[in-house]
Formats: sequence, C-alpha cells, structure tokens
Amino acid sequence: MTDHPDKQAVLLVNLGSPASFETGDVRNYLDEFLSDPRMLDMPGAVRFLLVKGLILPLRAKRLACRYREIWLPGGAPLMIHSRRMREHLQDRVGLKVGLAMRYGAPSIFQALADFSSMGVGKVLLIPLLPHYASSTYESVVERVKVVLAEGGWRMEVRAQPPYFDHPAYIAALAAAAREELDRGYDHLIFSFHGLPERHLRKTDPTHRHCLTVERCCEIPHPCHATCYRAQTLATARCFAASVGIPAEKWSVAFQSKFGPGRWLGPALDDELLRLAAGGVQRLVVMSPSFVTDCLETLHELDVEARQFFLRAGGKEFVRVPCLNTHPAWVETLKIFVEDQIRA
Repeated sequence: MTDHPDKQAVLLVNLGSPASFETGDVRNYLDEFLSDPRMLDMPGAVRFLLVKGLILPLRAKRLACRYREIWLPGGAPLMIHSRRMREHLQDRVGLKVGLAMRYGAPSIFQALADFSSMGVGKVLLIPLLPHYASSTYESVVERVKVVLAEGGWRMEVRAQPPYFDHPAYIAALAAAAREELDRGYDHLIFSFHGLPERHLRKTDPTHRHCLTVERCCEIPHPCHATCYRAQTLATARCFAASVGIPAEKWSVAFQSKFGPGRWLGPALDDELLRLAAGGVQRLVVMSPSFVTDCLETLHELDVEARQFFLRAGGKEFVRVPCLNTHPAWVETLKIFVEDQIRA
C-alpha cells in the first residue's frame, strides 16, 4: 500500500545475466531462465527433466567459458550498460528510476519493495525489449504484476508498449549506426534473436494468420500486435527507409537457435554463407532486438559469426554496438517516460 498514489517512478527491466562467469553462477542463472514456462513452453515435468538432466550439465560449463571471454572488470557487460543507462536516464527525468532483471539480480521484487518504501503509487515500466515475444516482453510485464500481488503492494503499473517502430527508437538506431554506414559497406544485415515458430503460432489470437497465410507479416493484421517476426521485419524496414538503404543492400536473419522444433529463419549462418558466396566483402551487422551488448552480441556475433563469415570468404565484418547509453537512446527513453506521464 502507498500513501502517495500519484507519486511516480520508472522501472527499467532487462532480461539479466549471471552473477559471475563461474560455472556455478552460470548454472544458477540458466536454471532460473530456462525454468520459466514462457521460455521453454512444454509440460512442467518434461521441462524439469530437460533442464536439470540435459541442458544444465551440458551447457553451463561451455557458456561459462564464453562469459569469461567477454567479462569486464566491473562485471557482466549487460549489467554495466544497464546500470549506466539507468544513471543517464535518472539525470534526464524528474522521477526515481529503478533497474531490475527478469532473471537474477537486481530482482524485480527488490525494485518494487524500494518503490513501496518511497511511497510510489504508479510505476512506469519500460521493458528493455523493443519487440513483443511471450518469452521476453510478456514475461517481464507479467512477472511485475505477479510480484506486485505477492508483495501486497498497491501500485499502478503502466507498461511501455513494444516500440519496434517508434520513430525515436528508429532514429536512435540510425544515430548509432551512422558512422559505420558512412564508411561504406556492401551489405547490412539485421540479426535478431531467434524464436521457435510455435511461439508465434501460440500468440496469434486467430490461429489462422501467423506462418499460415503467405507473406503473413506483410499483410496488415491484428495479430501483428503480438507477432515477434512481424515486428522485427517492421524494424528493419523502418530503419532502411529512414537512412535510405536500397532493398538489395539489406537483409534479415535470426540467431541463437536453441532446442528442438522449427525456428524463425533464415538462420544467421545460412545468411552469412549466402552473402559471402555472393561477393559481399564488407558486411555491417546490427542487432536491434538487443538494446544492451551482451553474450549474444559480444560473443555470438563479434566472435563466432565474425569467424564464420571470414572463413566463408568475406573480408570485413563490422558490428554496430547496441544502443547501450547512446545519447539518442537515452533521449528515446526520456520520451517514453514523458509519454507515459501524459497518458
């Protein structure tokens, strides 16, 4: 309960990172991450056996080695960038700005407990996830609601809608990429985090459009409000139009495939092979589904994808850093806050 129902605060929520690159901490993080039924959408007993009996024993040590390669003196890159982002936004708005992670620390519970102790009555929630997906954006929003109920706190939550095509977000991406694009390039690839196709089918309220109708993402439909693929393609189109990139000089791919079933395509490796075989020498890569640099950008792209492209015949692989604390991105977050206050 709060004595100041009109007092507002901002809560930024990212997905999270292990507490350290030690195998035990990586294992604990993976356990929490993969035990979320929105992340691995399968019967609980099957998920338990898969995570505990197969994934954790096989992946924790391998991922720990990758985290060790990208770890910074101050901690995990995602955590460092997220904290600095919070600090920069705090300096720009007249409200308290909190930071939490969907998995790991700082927890959503602690952030909301801190807000309650300050008498906050309205929380302006900004998931640091531009595109809707049940396993990411929705998981954050729903977890905040669950924690509020569990804590018995009476705070109103206003969640920033997915901002995949928001003009300020697109302008921030363009500002972050401008220097590399101005240097010249053969091709620009947008590498988005992948999802199983079944996730898209489940979030289509009609169950008759997503991945069923030909060119489904290009035909306006209400299901696009919860369609990750349609929103990622919209980001790419908006960006290309904003900076004047012709259609033949950009493409979309999906990375980080994990687990069984059909995933969104084309897969990043397949697209890199196609581009190298087609004579692309200088490739610029952007990852708009991540607003902070993390394992998927600093290792999967900067190390693994780079080596793959160069071995396939490419000459130069240039990755545009995530938005992190770019001034245009901090300004975008400020715009989100101001829009929420006026709503």
